[in-house]
Amino acid sequence: MKTIRLLYPDYVSGGLETYYFGANLLQYILPANLNQPLIKVDVLPPDGKEKAVTNGIWAEEEVLAGIQNAQKKIEEAKPDRIITIGGNCMVSLAPFDYLHGLYKNIGIIWIDAHPDVSTINNGYPNAHAMVLGSLLGYGAEQLSSKMKNKKFKSDEILYVGLQGLHDYQEKFLKDVGVKYKIQDKEFVSDEEIKNFISRFDHILIHFDIDVLDEHFFHSTYFANPELVGDGSGGGKMKMDKLAEVLNVITSNSDVVGFTISEYLPFDEHKLHKMLSGIKLFTE
Repeated sequence: MKTIRLLYPDYVSGGLETYYFGANLLQYILPANLNQPLIKVDVLPPDGKEKAVTNGIWAEEEVLAGIQNAQKKIEEAKPDRIITIGGNCMVSLAPFDYLHGLYKNIGIIWIDAHPDVSTINNGYPNAHAMVLGSLLGYGAEQLSSKMKNKKFKSDEILYVGLQGLHDYQEKFLKDVGVKYKIQDKEFVSDEEIKNFISRFDHILIHFDIDVLDEHFFHSTYFANPELVGDGSGGGKMKMDKLAEVLNVITSNSDVVGFTISEYLPFDEHKLHKMLSGIKLFTE
């Protein structure tokens, strides 16, 4: 089994430069493994220039170019398993689609405070909020059209850590038939996870760091009081619960795809910017 690490520092889909810095830092936080080659998706670094909303998506051209380059890099590497290092949530589109082409009986466990099923008609143009809806074939058409394999089905999704929904998100999930449970009081049980896993030969994990409670883990969007996003709240999960969830999944299934997304080390990024302004480090 060939496993690759796909470094995909997409920041434009989330409209925040720290996604780029976070992805590049995250590659060094993962446990070292020389048996897992690092493949880098070509993403231009932030240039500070304002982007435009086109066809309902902010920086549409750059978002689509990133997806296409990720597909190219994956197809050249021909992996059996992919660990994706993001970047925002959009980074799951290309690897999950590719793996769906390899493995037919496959389910997605979406560990996230948010459903990621927005469309271009919901007034929030950042594509990272549209990724799971697009994998289901109902999100932004320009995203779904980039997929090379069949769309995922509504009963192939399990949300873990999901928090309160906007009305349009609730309507979307009900309309397409995705079952879900709001987990503001208690998370889905280990037994529910095992029951879901038992239906599939292979599992994909999407782990959005904002599922973590920002009061206990601070490198997440909701730990930054200057940001408002689309009005959604942060996650409720602590690190020990996350470890339990991941151990249940990985001990009871064949995980062939694992995305880590939305790592936002704001303090480290500020320190980097400050030091970059000191001539001693740059001349």
